[in-house]
Amino acid sequence: MLVKLAWNGIKTKRKDYIILLTGLVMSIAIFYMFQTLALNQDFTSENAMIRSMQLVFHVGSFLLAVITFFYLLYTNTFLLSLRQREYGMFLLLGAKKSHLKRLMFLENLLIGVVALVIGTAAGTVLSGVTARAVMGQLDVSLEGYHSFYLPSLVVTLLFFLLLFVVTAVWNHIKLSRVQVLELVHAHTTSDRMPARPKQRILMMGAGIISLTGGWLSLIFMEQLRETGIFLAAILTTLGTYLLFSSLLPVLLKAVKEKGTWKEKGIRAFTLSQLTFRVQNLKKFLATAAMLIALGAGAISGGMAFKNNAPVFAERAGFYDAVVHNAGPEEKEILDDITFTDTLQYRYKQTENESFYLKEDLKNQLPQVRISSDEVKTLEKNLPEDRDSLAEVKAAGGSGSEWKQFLQSSIAYDFTKQPFIVSRALYENINAEEGVVFAGKSDDFMAYHDQFAALDQIKEQKMEAADGENYYSQSKYGMYESYQTLATGTVFMGFFLGVAFLAMMASCLMFKVLSGAAGDVPRYRMLQNIGVSRDLLKRSVAGELFIIFLIPALLGLAHVLIGMNMFSFILLEPYYRIWVSLLVFVVLYFLYYWLTVKMYQGMVLPERK
Repeated sequence: MLVKLAWNGIKTKRKDYIILLTGLVMSIAIFYMFQTLALNQDFTSENAMIRSMQLVFHVGSFLLAVITFFYLLYTNTFLLSLRQREYGMFLLLGAKKSHLKRLMFLENLLIGVVALVIGTAAGTVLSGVTARAVMGQLDVSLEGYHSFYLPSLVVTLLFFLLLFVVTAVWNHIKLSRVQVLELVHAHTTSDRMPARPKQRILMMGAGIISLTGGWLSLIFMEQLRETGIFLAAILTTLGTYLLFSSLLPVLLKAVKEKGTWKEKGIRAFTLSQLTFRVQNLKKFLATAAMLIALGAGAISGGMAFKNNAPVFAERAGFYDAVVHNAGPEEKEILDDITFTDTLQYRYKQTENESFYLKEDLKNQLPQVRISSDEVKTLEKNLPEDRDSLAEVKAAGGSGSEWKQFLQSSIAYDFTKQPFIVSRALYENINAEEGVVFAGKSDDFMAYHDQFAALDQIKEQKMEAADGENYYSQSKYGMYESYQTLATGTVFMGFFLGVAFLAMMASCLMFKVLSGAAGDVPRYRMLQNIGVSRDLLKRSVAGELFIIFLIPALLGLAHVLIGMNMFSFILLEPYYRIWVSLLVFVVLYFLYYWLTVKMYQGMVLPERK
């Protein structure tokens, strides 16, 4: 009997349960995908590049788990509020609260099982597609990777089953504290704006101070470090809730009472609707603002790491290509690249030293990067000529700018000490002569394939050298190392952002649609007195637009200021941030449009 009641209850509220399932299935699928990328031992053991990305996906799984926990608490609270009157009628007809608790547990279990089945199936497909996309970016083979991976499945099932049990216990506690009459008359309660001006002023001041402190912590994150992270999280969240609770009702009331534009069309009714429900919405809109900040911030942060890869490579060194003793294949590749600055130095190497010909360095002064934004030409103050190599070694200082450049930027073997010698001493050195070429291209990313080919030839030389320390400061190698971490971060950020936004939209839909039944008589009355259906649709769209817009504005403000926290990690945290914000706006608009259509279908009668 309980199973039948649970099933009938789900069918009567199927639209609400579909919204819950959408966010939950997406969360399960993304959590499972992160686990396959983090736990696939056969795959990661053979790929050192992938092992460096595992921490990224473990962190993503933890963040997703925390948000999913609170998401389930919110959605189960909404579902309980939607069925309060139904549960009250059961109690009046003789049912016991223990029966209702078992009924709620069965409903949660049924929803959880369905979500787990669909979510793991979707996660298997998603992990396969994502793995191919990630490894395609990194040019890594998928050998040993399994999109259906039993340890990942076990971790996902155990975590979400535990989550469902915890939320069921939470619902039991809430139901135990509610009286029968409260359940029966739950639909007749209304929200009123409390007239406590002094308390609102205090809350408003505390909110402004808290939000300012949180934003300052984000701006000065490089100086505050770990302390700044905790301060920003606490103060920003506290300030958001205080401002929404104190400022939002006052603003809407002021616009409703003093605004002149409201007299046009049906705006007075729209503002009255917002004012009526603002007390019930204010705390939730603050939560939505924080979820928007997390979602849009995750997308922006991931893309910021990806977009900073070429910036990082460009500022890591000046010369794009450094080639020793170029062969025919390397010369052919170099001919395809347009260089704006080139140099060639001759050198000879002994067991522990490298000797560079002074006249080459004097005639071709190199460029060196002294900071992320500043480049300078090395001066002509080369070492004085010496009569013997012993005097050169005795006078040489490894800390000089010239020696630092030779050893760190163009050295064949960085373990050998570099020395600059005159032609007379150079010709007397009994060693084979080598030539190093260094060039700065007109666009580093435009010649990505050529630099990749040069690095591949360099690796082949290293293998052929049988353990010799072939070394050059390859800008492309540094770019690829950074790109590996950034690729994992951008995928994690995108999917985390989508999951956060889906949960936020699901909660916002629950909150808005849960009051639709009470709005039906108002819209029917307006239509009976002659208000057109199109005008009522515009009223619905306008009301929901404001509800969606308010948390979005503050959430995006959190993101724009919060991106500064990456300033000591990323060279340009705001580089191409408009791309990630555009992705967020498109996703957010789709959620808004879907909510409007669902709400219009619930409150507006069908055409005759």
